[in-house]
Amino acid sequence: MGRTPWAPGAPALADAARAITSIVVDGRTSDAALMPFDATPQRAAVRAIALGSARWYLRLAPAVDMLLTRPKGVANELHALLVASAHQIEYSRNAPQATVHAAVDAARILKEDRASGLVNAVLRRFVTERGALLGRVDEKLPGRTAHPHWLVKRLGEAWPQQTCVGILEANNGHPPMVLRLDLSRQSRSQYLVELAAAGISAHAIEWAPAAIRLDEPVAVSALPGFQEGVVSVQDAGAQLAAPLLDARAGMRVLDACAAPGGKTGHLLEHTSGLSELVAVDIDAQRVARIEDNLRRLNRAAKLIVADVRQPASFWDGRAFDRILLDAPCSSTGVIRRHPDIKLLRRSDDIQTLAAAQLEILRATFRMLAPGGRLLYSTCSLLPDENQEVVEFFLETEPAAREAAIPRGDALAPGALARGTGVQLIPGAEAGTDGFYYACLEKTTAGT
Repeated sequence: MGRTPWAPGAPALADAARAITSIVVDGRTSDAALMPFDATPQRAAVRAIALGSARWYLRLAPAVDMLLTRPKGVANELHALLVASAHQIEYSRNAPQATVHAAVDAARILKEDRASGLVNAVLRRFVTERGALLGRVDEKLPGRTAHPHWLVKRLGEAWPQQTCVGILEANNGHPPMVLRLDLSRQSRSQYLVELAAAGISAHAIEWAPAAIRLDEPVAVSALPGFQEGVVSVQDAGAQLAAPLLDARAGMRVLDACAAPGGKTGHLLEHTSGLSELVAVDIDAQRVARIEDNLRRLNRAAKLIVADVRQPASFWDGRAFDRILLDAPCSSTGVIRRHPDIKLLRRSDDIQTLAAAQLEILRATFRMLAPGGRLLYSTCSLLPDENQEVVEFFLETEPAAREAAIPRGDALAPGALARGTGVQLIPGAEAGTDGFYYACLEKTTAGT
């Protein structure tokens, strides 16, 4: 007789446990952790379970640990399985007992046969006691919102209590799917008609001219014109970069730290007739992604693998009229899209990132033409990486001055003016991710 088939959902739970272990123990991003399972039949389920478990890990893991005599003595994948199963019990529509049954089989798939009894006992207790267990975790804001203590503290220092709590809650939501339409190829009203004909419900985002928000996410393959480059997926907040940069025909533009190329493509769509657009990133694989994205859009730019902190390694000495600096950052503004950030980022990272951001800003500003404009952008919510970097730079660079940009609601609903620059907040009326923008100009005194 053949082996009894696994309980429904068991293979997906096992693979999700492997992915969670890769994130929590090995420090890999969720994209990297999930890549090995892209070709499996249960790919969608594994992704949903792993990302959901990462989103709520800092709430679920402490509750699970209360049921273990020696939490640190439990094998990594087994512990991840318990957390993933707790996620399914607490947050999915699956019957709790079905999840317990699947988890027992998943332990066997993970070669933890001897631990199947432990899995069964712990999860049965979680089913019956989870209200009390999670209630204890929820007594404090970091546990209740599943965020690391250091991040809750920093956000609390940066923002009023109501704003801070709103950010934490928004980070645990599911982000909207927003499209960027190439308006040089089709009008937004025409494309909305095409979406409706394809059975896709959507509406225009009024304050972002090329943005369309879908009522429900769909596969990109279902989007009319996606393969032809008519439309791309990009958060509406990210779509502000191209108009804020204010590039014009005939100008030479640098897109620094450009990968994966979303803003590169938008710059080319937004401004026809550029003299040249040079896109630079330090990672060759990520530059290859820019190339792939531009190929789909049928657009072209000069792509360079280089460290923008070392202009001599790639710059020909000709000044740029416009520079977009999308600085590497903590990504604390895009946690709802990448919940693994809550598990991977550390408090000590912020100072290191801020120092690198300032170094990159100094290097790129040297390549800016007198009278030219540099747009500094991050997807961080922390002042250390945003206005504090820009303000220190302005204090120490006599040739730099802040350029005017729309402030607060004039830029996007719910956006907030800072001392320098403007901040978009997750959970605000605009519905965007958390982006920061500040615009600088080089005075002729700098020549």
